[in-house]
Amino acid sequence: MAVEIRRGSDRFAEREVGRRTLHAFSFGARYDADHVRFGPMVCHDEHLLGRGRGFEPHEHAGLVIVSHVLSGALEHTGPDGSGGSVVLEAGQTGLFRTGSSVTHAEVAAAPQTRFVQVWLAPDDPAALPGEPSYDVVATPVEPLPGARFEVVTLDDGDTFRTPVAPRVHVFVGRGALLRSSLAEPLHDGDAFLFTDEPAHDLVAGVPTTLLVWTFI
Repeated sequence: MAVEIRRGSDRFAEREVGRRTLHAFSFGARYDADHVRFGPMVCHDEHLLGRGRGFEPHEHAGLVIVSHVLSGALEHTGPDGSGGSVVLEAGQTGLFRTGSSVTHAEVAAAPQTRFVQVWLAPDDPAALPGEPSYDVVATPVEPLPGARFEVVTLDDGDTFRTPVAPRVHVFVGRGALLRSSLAEPLHDGDAFLFTDEPAHDLVAGVPTTLLVWTFI
């Protein structure tokens, strides 16, 4: 059993004009031996984009990518790079299956857009669908067998009881969790990583949005 508190301030920051990205796991040339993956989660990024900024057409393969927009709007073009586009508004979740190879682009469609993106790479490639697709989905949703994603909204003083599973990842998208036996208060960008833990009660100190992953 283990509880890790991953503070937002400990993430690797990548910046360019109109974009700031915070990487919670190893990414690109930045290797973090202590944070390579969490179950099938190999990437947990938080992006802040100015209008029209983001990621021009690029390729992916062998992934399921889940994006949740916390504020602003995100335009996704593809999945083949030549089709139409989908705009994710604040509070919406996009589920992108890359198949064996796909080209797409993502840019902000609002003056300022903040979103969280997770890449899932299962050990068994057979768990991945063969054809690329992109859908706007309601949560809870199961992007892969054994992987569940849920957006939890809490008012001041509300309690969220964590699922019981081999791995649970709870990210504070906005708001704050009160001090508990586990940690000092958690704020925007902080996360709990639970491994083989029993249920824990997390209490919101202000209106709070949690992004919760359960891996069995």
